[in-house]
Amino acid sequence: MSKELIAYTKLNSTATSPKEFYESDFILDTQSLQDGTNTSEFQELYLDNSPASLCLLRHSCAHLMAQAIKALYPEAKFFVGPVVDEGFYYDFRVNARLNEEDLARIEAKMKAYVEQKLEITKYEIDKSEARLKFQDDDLKQEVMLRIPEGKVSIYKQGDFEDLCRGPHMPNTKYLQHFKLTRVAGAYLGGDEKREMLTRIYGTAFADKQSLKEYLHIIEEAKKRDHRKLGNELKLFAFDEQIGGGLPLWLENGAKMRSRLEQILYKIHRLRGYEPVRGPELLKAEVWKISGHYDNFKENMYFTYIDEQEYGIKPMNCVGHIKIYQSEVRSYRDLPIKYFEYGLVHRHEKSGVLHGLFRVREFTQDDAHIFCMPTQIKELVLEILDFVSSLMRAFGFEYEMEISTKPAKAIGSDEVWEHATKALKEALDEQGLKYGIDEGGGAFYGPKIDIKITDALKRKWQCGTIQVDFNLPERFELEYTASDNTRQRPVMLHRAILGSFERFIGILTEHCGGEFPFFIAPIQVGIVPINENHINYAKSIQKALLECGVDSALYDKNESLSKKIRTAEKQKLPMIIVLGDEEVAQNSVALRDRRAKIQKNLKLEELITLVKEKMDEVVF
Repeated sequence: MSKELIAYTKLNSTATSPKEFYESDFILDTQSLQDGTNTSEFQELYLDNSPASLCLLRHSCAHLMAQAIKALYPEAKFFVGPVVDEGFYYDFRVNARLNEEDLARIEAKMKAYVEQKLEITKYEIDKSEARLKFQDDDLKQEVMLRIPEGKVSIYKQGDFEDLCRGPHMPNTKYLQHFKLTRVAGAYLGGDEKREMLTRIYGTAFADKQSLKEYLHIIEEAKKRDHRKLGNELKLFAFDEQIGGGLPLWLENGAKMRSRLEQILYKIHRLRGYEPVRGPELLKAEVWKISGHYDNFKENMYFTYIDEQEYGIKPMNCVGHIKIYQSEVRSYRDLPIKYFEYGLVHRHEKSGVLHGLFRVREFTQDDAHIFCMPTQIKELVLEILDFVSSLMRAFGFEYEMEISTKPAKAIGSDEVWEHATKALKEALDEQGLKYGIDEGGGAFYGPKIDIKITDALKRKWQCGTIQVDFNLPERFELEYTASDNTRQRPVMLHRAILGSFERFIGILTEHCGGEFPFFIAPIQVGIVPINENHINYAKSIQKALLECGVDSALYDKNESLSKKIRTAEKQKLPMIIVLGDEEVAQNSVALRDRRAKIQKNLKLEELITLVKEKMDEVVF
């Protein structure tokens, strides 16, 4: 990797990913330096795989790709080409219908420009001048609708130039290690009522080995794709006649989901939570009080009943607030912990729907805690202990991020500062590490986001802990304090898995479909060698079910090897084979897939083993 200076980054930058650097002003590229520029608040940046360096590298690769496309398809017009979590993309219009086979041709052209070592330069013009310059390019005109009046910047390399605020590498020679990964479609500006553009995704790294490792992960991710495994393991399905983003839970998926719900129900009760349930349809008036109507309406579904507007709930908080208000509360009652497996609906555009990861109907493992301000810290720490035990059980590592006040929010700055400070103090007191996501909070309060890391080292947003002073104020919640005054409680919003749908999708890919015994939809496959052993097999199946263990009976008139292969394809944790000897001795021939062992056990030993496996996870 080169030790040449490629840019400057601000000291004490809060960005932690290439995408965050791209969306901030923390990078000053060399093209933006002017005589007398003060760099005292910046540090030098060199080519490596740091988030800031990858931001420059990937954004410059997006322009490199656009340059290659323009050379191969001269009629091409370009919209935007940002840095995203795993790399970059560019949206553009072209007459040809591009597919995966065209990527190699574009890559070859990109490599030719890298070899030419083209200098990447920048110049500025007035926006009015830019409108004239790109008057025959309707997509550039669309881009300029999103740019404030005044000066606009243009980056140029060779004969290619594009409107862009940067930042960029100083030369194409640094763009050695890239890969175009896929072709997709994208609506112009994300508006499904407008035309579909072509989108090409890619990624880039500072060295060859890092790119190779990333591409290996991509290939492994394809094998683990939860949509593929969901079909193969009969977990869930989608049907266009029903509608996009509305999953159908098949038998195996419903079993696993039910098992997860039962486990969580027990542990919630042991931790002092009370089960409640709110309606799915609420009058629009309460959504106006909560602020959802003004700040979240575009994500909600509304209807009219008897000329009264109702909203289908996108969150469970309002129902829990009303349950809190159903009786008079005292400081002696606090904290009050409600939890609900709340079914919610949110409007998502068709283009962003993605298996179980992005759906229109989902169930949250939702909880709301009403407490006194003095109880915030201890409750946040208690929730974090809950998070830690749950993630450990599923084999996930995780990190935390505090998300602060967004541009669209309710409540005063003072209230937000108070709530944010409470979260920081809780984490600081325990010496817990966390990042800051400026502007990433919910519209009603700051939050701690729980981001888990899966077996492929990918990060996923799951749980959240939010401190809310605003909704208690808006709904005029009260409790009687020790001095008999009426005081306002604080509301903590809490979800650990996030949603069952998303979490099961993540867990499926994390495990590659090889689920832990305690959560697997089918835990034991029972394979009788012939029909003489079926009655014994059914008696074992009943005994297992009485222990809470689900099994599948493979009793078709097929060879033993085919029956075992069929069971293995379902990735069952255990398979037991039954023949004359097993029937005679009241035993089983066990194949433990996860432990990778085979042995013979008495039936009572098998029952003891499965009970132990069901109880080996402690929350």
